[in-house]
Amino acid sequence: MMNRRTMLAAALAGTFAPTTRAFADVGMSRIPAYAFSFPALSGDDIRLATFTGKPLLIVNTASLCGYTPQYAGLQEIWSEFRERGLTVIGVPSNDFGGQESGGTSEITETAHHQYGVTFPIAAKAVVVGAKAHPFYKWAAEARPREVPRWNFHKYLIGRDGHIAEVFASAVEPADTRIKTAVAKALADS
Repeated sequence: MMNRRTMLAAALAGTFAPTTRAFADVGMSRIPAYAFSFPALSGDDIRLATFTGKPLLIVNTASLCGYTPQYAGLQEIWSEFRERGLTVIGVPSNDFGGQESGGTSEITETAHHQYGVTFPIAAKAVVVGAKAHPFYKWAAEARPREVPRWNFHKYLIGRDGHIAEVFASAVEPADTRIKTAVAKALADS
């Protein structure tokens, strides 16, 4: 038999448990993107903490994809907005259609030589599933319905270090929606 104190404690625990769990979930998701880093294609690390307080456009890329010409549009966005604080980071991935099967030299050839990319490019990484890079696991937890489904999926990280906008592969970098979102992220203080 339960005494009155035990029944009251059980009732209160049931009342506040969902709220406590919600606060715990919010606390876990409050880790900013700036907590992550990527090994760079060049061998160094791309530490997102270097860009704390500045917007980031992080894009999973591939050299043999129908969307590969978006490298040129990403370079344009980078050229247009970098002086105002935006950083674009390409993250090559072989997760979709085996379209990034090459190594560093092939990725360098495509990104730097074919498309003239000057923004940071990470080393090849997994972007979906259990073996995904920690940034992509974090993004999937924050936006479970907006995970990459193909190459050139775009995450815009706001100045606060959290996902401000997500753009599917088919949305071109020069699209007004992306430029407007970038301009807004740059204006936010």
